[in-house]
Amino acid sequence: MPNLLTSLGFHDLGFLRILAGLWGLPEPLEDSEAGRLELAAGMLDPIQTAEIVGALPAQGSALLAELCAHGGRLPWTRLDHRHGPLRQMGPSRRARERPHERPASALETLYYRGLVGRAFFDTEDGPMEFGFVPDDLLPLIPVPTPAAGPLPGRPARDDETAVPIPAQDALLDDLATLLAAVRIGDPAAAALEPVREAFCSALLAAAGILTRKGSLDVDRARDFLEAPRGEALAGLVRAWLETGAVDELSLVPEFEIVARDPRDPVRLRAKVLRYLDGLPGRTWWSLPAFAAGIEEIEPEFMRLAGEPDSRYFKIRATGAFLDAAAGWEAIEGAFIRWMLVGPLHWLGLVDLAAGDPPAGSRRAAPAPAAFRRSRWRAALGAGRPPEGFPAEDHPVHVRSDGRISVPRLAPRAARYLIARFCDWEDPVRDEYRYRASPRSLQRAGDQGLKVGQLIALLARHAEGIPPNITNALKSWEQYGRAGRIETVPVLRLPSPEALDALRRSRAARFLGDPLGPQAVALKPGSEARVLAALNELGYLAEIIGGT
Repeated sequence: MPNLLTSLGFHDLGFLRILAGLWGLPEPLEDSEAGRLELAAGMLDPIQTAEIVGALPAQGSALLAELCAHGGRLPWTRLDHRHGPLRQMGPSRRARERPHERPASALETLYYRGLVGRAFFDTEDGPMEFGFVPDDLLPLIPVPTPAAGPLPGRPARDDETAVPIPAQDALLDDLATLLAAVRIGDPAAAALEPVREAFCSALLAAAGILTRKGSLDVDRARDFLEAPRGEALAGLVRAWLETGAVDELSLVPEFEIVARDPRDPVRLRAKVLRYLDGLPGRTWWSLPAFAAGIEEIEPEFMRLAGEPDSRYFKIRATGAFLDAAAGWEAIEGAFIRWMLVGPLHWLGLVDLAAGDPPAGSRRAAPAPAAFRRSRWRAALGAGRPPEGFPAEDHPVHVRSDGRISVPRLAPRAARYLIARFCDWEDPVRDEYRYRASPRSLQRAGDQGLKVGQLIALLARHAEGIPPNITNALKSWEQYGRAGRIETVPVLRLPSPEALDALRRSRAARFLGDPLGPQAVALKPGSEARVLAALNELGYLAEIIGGT
């Protein structure tokens, strides 16, 4: 930080004379280096400094204590928001209004006494404006250690916690589904909600399971699918904490980023976690009040150089840009709330709760209104699998009609392989449904899988396999498709002689397989030409059910 002499160099002669008067020191006669040196020497006298600090009003003392507790500097936006304002005045207005005699805030009190300077410093997020105590004045300030910082927000009310939503591990199942969908070449088959799918894809990339091009690292995918559930979730949390591959800011539902954003995802999520872990125990905490509370404590939470940049954000619903006037609620507030109800809840770190819906309401369940650290938070944050995770030991069910039902707590690796062999049907609660078909078996074969692997897989994980299904799979393995159902136009004629005449006509090339002495399949699209040929042969015909 700058020293006192450098800080005094930021001010004009009128300001220096105000400062000297407040400190009881001789006023400099001219704006010169010598005058600033003399003023700085008087201010750096320990006794003089102690007298000035001791005479500060309570709010000024509290602000000075806060600055000293943070190494002598804090972002200017934070100081101005909590302890300001500092009114901008040129020499003429300052001489007329004399703000040092009637300061509008604690910040003005310290500023006109030279106890706080204002300058830009380089940070990891780029240049940012700070308020600072000159580094040679800082050791001379006798301030008490401030009390612990305030908690953001407030505990939740009972009406905000009526419906608990505990942390779950369903993310593991969605990831297994997405991996299978990627492997069969149809990521959309996972049918996940778009924002959750984007988060899952980024998380798999963070864990090295998906490459940047979206292909699968087969060995890492196998390790993930075969790991016990608690171990698998702990590994995902480790990868998420350590890499910027997941950019939560780009996934906030309310807005989108439309230009390159220099914010570091790792640092942003670490800030949210720091506030989360500072809350007492597993106390339910108000979700909206938490975000608003962080604004009070750290208004520059996500700002670069102290101000929002409207180039970065656009409202998803309307396409309108968010400008500085949109304020904290629209950007930081939306981000913090989404972090809690989205990634932190999905990863098992946070429990949520909602209020009861109004009596007689048919609307969807109310949105989450409260949160708390989950019972898994400590272990997952330390990279350890939490205790109490269920084993993946539920059996697969194979029905005689060919449907294969896989419970959520069947081995994920088994479901992943079954999904690669089968067509996918809509899942029901806690159960995934598949059906083997010639098309799905052919697709699996094209990827190097053998039907014998599916038979062995079902034998190992199913309660039993109906004999007709085993026979059908073995028949496919030996002969391929056993039959097909197709829709073709059929021509029915009044006599075998009419069919013979048609076979000798120029329309013969449109006739397909015979379906009896007086019927024949037609090639699709040939109906009009066959009708014309029949008319030439003296037979009137019509198309039934066609156009």
